[in-house]
Amino acid sequence: MMNVMVKSMIITVVTLLAAWPAIAQQERKFIREGNELFEKQDFEKAEVEYRKAADKKANSFEAAFNMADALYKQKKYDEALEQFSALAKQETDKERLGEIYHNIGNTLLAMEKTDESIEAYKNSLRNRPASEQTKYNLEFARHKQQQDQQNQDQNKDQNKDQNKDQNKDQQNKDQQDQNKDQQNKDRQDQNKDQQNKNDQNKDQQQQHPQQQQGKISKEDAERLLEALQNDEKNVQEKVQKQKAQEQKV
Repeated sequence: MMNVMVKSMIITVVTLLAAWPAIAQQERKFIREGNELFEKQDFEKAEVEYRKAADKKANSFEAAFNMADALYKQKKYDEALEQFSALAKQETDKERLGEIYHNIGNTLLAMEKTDESIEAYKNSLRNRPASEQTKYNLEFARHKQQQDQQNQDQNKDQNKDQNKDQNKDQQNKDQQDQNKDQQNKDRQDQNKDQQNKNDQNKDQQQQHPQQQQGKISKEDAERLLEALQNDEKNVQEKVQKQKAQEQKV
């Protein structure tokens, strides 16, 4: 019974070894087709072929790397970053690690994560220090970092100026409101003073009614003047008559 089992295990191993070249050939075939599509910039279909290759050979570095690159070209940055990061964790070859971190830097830069992209490019150069392309991308990322910082500072200054202007406008508005309130208060005080004067005059009229009654109208004054003139005329006539009589005597 034990001999049968051993024989069966040997047959299984032999069968797997016999199938290995065919699996490898299929993997290479899918990668070649994916590369052709990638060159034609048909990145979506290229991704499909690379996935087929990865299914045939789970640990295929080329299939996984190219699939991540195809995702990047489709601007599927989150998926591409996840794929590149997974490769970085399991790869030990320095040249390959340099390539992986270079593409991680590109992906992070496209995601506007400039600070993180700089660190990725540095990791790439630690593993592949002679890469001129990585050095160029690192300097580009650093320049972008400086520009971003300058833009942030300018925005802070603009916001600060805007806040100053807003505060100044608010102060002017507050001052206008205060002036308006003071004007309203002054007007109310004036109205109150006038009302008090009117009330005082009314009280005086009620307290001194005889003074008010002692006043004569214009018509009464004219009649009185006429009466005085008539009296004066009568006096003058009497004086003249008396003089005339004295002259006769």
